[in-house]
Amino acid sequence: MIQSCEKIRPLPMAAIVYLAFEPAWLALSRQERGEIAGQIGTILARHPEVAFEWFDADALAGGYSDFAICRFSDMRAYHHLWEELRDTVIFSKPYARIVNVTTGIENGFQDYEANLQSAAVAEAGDA
Repeated sequence: MIQSCEKIRPLPMAAIVYLAFEPAWLALSRQERGEIAGQIGTILARHPEVAFEWFDADALAGGYSDFAICRFSDMRAYHHLWEELRDTVIFSKPYARIVNVTTGIENGFQDYEANLQSAAVAEAGDA
């Protein structure tokens, strides 16, 4: 019989989304870019379960111009945010494209080790 060792709790996760903005984006006026960025801000506000930080990397990196760090504990919330973002003109024109995404679980090894320990205690109790 399988027993639950502990109540399932959300794991803190993060994703780094690397983006490359196209020349068409730079051809827009700063006012036009600001208006589009405002639309993105409205979308981000609709997804408070995802903390979103934007970084400009043009002068500091190769292969991408910007990146975003998203922190979340619900993969569905993160996915829904990006589905909505991908429906915007930034990705449909396209003014930008996603180059790469790196995801991870914060200190995931600690959760795994705690689970091993709980399972060992549960097995000892069944003996």
